[in-house]
Amino acid sequence: MAFKENTPQFQMVDVALIEPDPAHPRQHIDETSLRSLANSIQKKGLIHPLVVQPANAAGRHTLIVGERRWRAAVMAGEKTVPALIRSCEPAEVLEIQVSENLGLGLRTALEPRDMANAIQAIAERFGTREAAAEYFGGTPAWLKQATAAANLSPKITALLDSGKISSTGAAIQLEKLAQKNEAKADSLISQVEQLPEGEKLAKRTVEKVLSEEGGRRKKGAGSEGEAVPESLPAAPASAATARDNAAGVPWEEGEAVSGRSRINPGKVKMVATILGLADDDEEAVLARLIDEFLALKGEAGAR
Repeated sequence: MAFKENTPQFQMVDVALIEPDPAHPRQHIDETSLRSLANSIQKKGLIHPLVVQPANAAGRHTLIVGERRWRAAVMAGEKTVPALIRSCEPAEVLEIQVSENLGLGLRTALEPRDMANAIQAIAERFGTREAAAEYFGGTPAWLKQATAAANLSPKITALLDSGKISSTGAAIQLEKLAQKNEAKADSLISQVEQLPEGEKLAKRTVEKVLSEEGGRRKKGAGSEGEAVPESLPAAPASAATARDNAAGVPWEEGEAVSGRSRINPGKVKMVATILGLADDDEEAVLARLIDEFLALKGEAGAR
C-alpha cells in the first residue's frame, strides 16, 4: 500500500525504541544546529512529530523522517517523543525523505520582517538582550542581526513597502549606512524616492556605498577629521543606463535583478519552479534559498 493511502497512528514513543534509517540521504548532521534544536526542545518540547515505521518483531521503530529531531530530543533529555506511526514501502521511503526535506511548497519560511518582528516580540519579554539571546540559543550580536528588519526607520520602511527597495536585506544595509553616515544615507534615500516606476534600489548598491564609507573611515582614522565623503552616484534616467554605469548596475527595473549573472539561468529557473517563484528574479530565489537553508538547520526543516 502506498504511503499516501496509509492511515497514521499518533503515539508517544520511547526514544530508546527508535532507530535511524541507515540509508537516509543525509549522512551528516551539524552539531551546532543540533544543540540549538535541543535547546528549543528543552524549553517547548518537540513541536513536529517524527514519522516512523510500525514496530518490528523486537518492538523497535525505524525512522522515516525526523532523525535530527530525535537526536536533539535525546540530547535534551526527553524520554518519549510524539510520533506518527505510518507504514512505508522500502521503495518509497527515499522519495518521502527527499520530499519532506525539500518542502515542495508545504512549508514557507516567514518573510524576513515578519520573522524579525516575531523574534523581537519574544525578546522584549526578557529583562536584558543577553537573556533574550540565551533563550534563542544565540548571542546578543545574533539577536541584533535577527531583529534588524524590525527596527528600520520610517523612511526606509516606507520605501521597502512601496517597492522602491529590492529586498529586506537591502533595507537593512541602508539602515546600517544611515548609522555610519546619515547625510549620505539621506541623499541616497532622496534618489530612491525619485526613481521612475518599476525601478528599485539593489542591495549591492548599498553594500558598495557602505564599503566605500568603511574604507574612508579607515583612511581617516589617523587624522583629526574624516575624509570628505565622495558624492553619491546620480540616479540614472532608466535601468538601461544603470547597466552601463561604473557603479556596477546599482538600480533594478521591475522585479528582475539587473547585471550579469554568474549563475546558470537554467538552474535558477529550475529552483524557482520548485520554490514557486518567478524564474526571472534571482534575488528572490537566493533569498528564499537562504531562508530554506536556515530553516533546514532548525526544527522546521528537520530530517
